[in-house]
Amino acid sequence: EPLRALLERDRVDYDRHEAVFVEAYRDCLMGAFLWRTQRGQGAGGIRLRPYADAEAFVRDGLRLATGMGRKNALASLWWGGGKGVIAHGEDLSLVRDPVRRRDLLRTYGHFVTSLRGAYVAAEDAGMCVEDMNVVFETTRHLTCIGPEFGGSGNPSVPTAMGVVCGMEGALDALGLGSLQGKTIAVQGCGNVGGPLVKFLCEKGAARVVASDVDAARVEAVRRACSDFADRVELHADPDFPILEQDVDIVSPNAFGAVLNADSVAKLKPGVKVVCGAANNQLADPSTDYGMTARGITYAPDFVVNRMGIVNCANEGAGRVGDPGGVEDPLIQLHLGREDPNAIFNITRDIILRAREQATTTAAMAEAMANEAAAQLHPIFGHRSQAIIDRLVKDQWHKGCSELSAHKAR
Repeated sequence: EPLRALLERDRVDYDRHEAVFVEAYRDCLMGAFLWRTQRGQGAGGIRLRPYADAEAFVRDGLRLATGMGRKNALASLWWGGGKGVIAHGEDLSLVRDPVRRRDLLRTYGHFVTSLRGAYVAAEDAGMCVEDMNVVFETTRHLTCIGPEFGGSGNPSVPTAMGVVCGMEGALDALGLGSLQGKTIAVQGCGNVGGPLVKFLCEKGAARVVASDVDAARVEAVRRACSDFADRVELHADPDFPILEQDVDIVSPNAFGAVLNADSVAKLKPGVKVVCGAANNQLADPSTDYGMTARGITYAPDFVVNRMGIVNCANEGAGRVGDPGGVEDPLIQLHLGREDPNAIFNITRDIILRAREQATTTAAMAEAMANEAAAQLHPIFGHRSQAIIDRLVKDQWHKGCSELSAHKAR
């Protein structure tokens, strides 16, 4: 009832989502959130992290599922919007102890299986390929498993490549040339931010400032970018004002909601583009907090960070080339410039259309994505909704607890 009440009164994060499935397991909440699934099964990564309370857990799941639906639609993937979230409490042994972590992930796999394919899982923050392999032990409804099992492996490097394409598309739309000689501030040196720093240097960036709260991540980037030491400035300081740097491009690559009234007001006048891999960067997706009015071009996250899901979305169809690489022509379509729907081109198109219609890039991208998300799968139609309806009829909420408890013993 509290969950129902939250959804009924919310006007920010709840957007006619088709289903929210939640299961309690020990000191954790396991969730699967489904936005619109006309294009296909709800697909999106599993996020494993702590939350301040249950409402924060639900809101994050809702927003992430919406973002995945729009991302999949604009990428022309036949998938709907889905997201898996595992919220752990103060008992960190559940995620740090290998035995207990394995038990948790296997239980989440059973949880996914219980949804009968309405949700297809992938990798997200807090998870790694090895974790996905464990989840794979108890469900077939997932992607991002290791190449040794026929999967696509870690999607982070392709995601970083896609962000670079988004930056280049934005600069081109603004008539600002290429990344050669540009300055960039990178927030987050994790799985995506780390490779991104090196890619930017290889593209000829004059200066890249990057920060992360994890000193080990910063040191890993320092080693990887040793050939560009004179152009890379790294900070392992949670208080370093990375979004307030005097640069051409600001790139958020950590958790979402980093763009709000306060942080946007602190962006330096010289910032031309905001473009990064973090999901749900706008704290309130209905506004860009005046970036357009200030001449700052925001490249919507679900437009430029698609390569994670693109890399793993069609694992079942096989792979041309190295299973963990990006040489497959279907992958390269998104990273090139020939296909109209490539990241470079769609980013450029959104910016130009927004300018023509005197609206924000966020609003334009959302409108285009919503239209694409409403298209029915050419073969299966709205099958996931039929699965959801049957789960409700079969009283899923009564059977899942018994299933998880039994399988976890």
